[in-house]
Amino acid sequence: MTELYAGIDLHSSNNVIVINDKEGNQVYRKRLRNQLGSVEKALEPFQEDICGIVVESTYNWYWLVDGLMDLGYIVHLANTGAIQKYSGLKHVDDNTDAGWLADMLRLGILPEGYIYPKGERGIRDLLRKRAHLVNQRTSNLLSMKNVVTRNTGSSPRSSALKIISDETIETMFSDVNVALSLKAGAQIVRALTEQITLIEKTALKQVRLRDAYQNLVTVPGIGPVLALTIMLETGDIGRFASDGHYASYCRCVGSAHFSNGKKKGSGNRKNGNRYLGWAFAEAAAFAMRYNQQIQRYYQRRKDSGKHMMSARAAIAHKLANACYYMLRDNTVFDVNKAFR
Repeated sequence: MTELYAGIDLHSSNNVIVINDKEGNQVYRKRLRNQLGSVEKALEPFQEDICGIVVESTYNWYWLVDGLMDLGYIVHLANTGAIQKYSGLKHVDDNTDAGWLADMLRLGILPEGYIYPKGERGIRDLLRKRAHLVNQRTSNLLSMKNVVTRNTGSSPRSSALKIISDETIETMFSDVNVALSLKAGAQIVRALTEQITLIEKTALKQVRLRDAYQNLVTVPGIGPVLALTIMLETGDIGRFASDGHYASYCRCVGSAHFSNGKKKGSGNRKNGNRYLGWAFAEAAAFAMRYNQQIQRYYQRRKDSGKHMMSARAAIAHKLANACYYMLRDNTVFDVNKAFR
């Protein structure tokens, strides 16, 4: 049997397949359209000899990874953020990228991403859509607040703007243009709120928190929706070696490079899962409101000269660390351990 290793450089409408043998010699290379049938046909002559296929982790990997796994291939998802470029090459293109993916698998140095279970991707992505709609609603509420503040000098609460009626807006402003601007924003907010509520009800009906994740709702600031988001975005907690790895994945760790006590630069602060970053930021904001011990911790951070957002980020970091141990050990939240 000839050992072969395949790498697929995936793009939005096409992909490049390179197959190398165990010595690193290229035995096949071709650019194909993003159609599973075309990929299957190209790989079929080599199927018995292919030890593994590496697919680049792009935004559109679902169809290809699922399709290849259904065909019986061993598939690896490349963690593009951790891949080191092959040094010494003057010219780099899609062919060399696909070949390098195959070679990293052959050499045993491939940084792998997590292939999220197919059965839960739909509900996870539905909650991601909810987060997207929540951001849009917040943007519209801020725009409405700016209109009111510019014209009245007062700053209304977002909760009041969420339910404001067209009749109330017409009573507040005689200028038809100002009123129309506010009514347009209010209608968008109402429509977004309706869809957000529908998504929440649908998600909570379909999915129940797994046993270990039931403990998440014992954390101040984490309700059913945030707990469900954290559960679905985290997946198997065992894939994280430590609380630091988990907090980093949750974007709760600052990205800075220090030497001799001085900052020498920074890394990619966007590495990690932005939805978990959002979830723990939301949890931190609510936890400060409802837990006195966390409030005192926040105040101490502020009084020590830390910027307000830095203090809030520190709370999010501590909550992420606490959740890691809660999920790993199946325990409830202990504020005395998390915020000493």
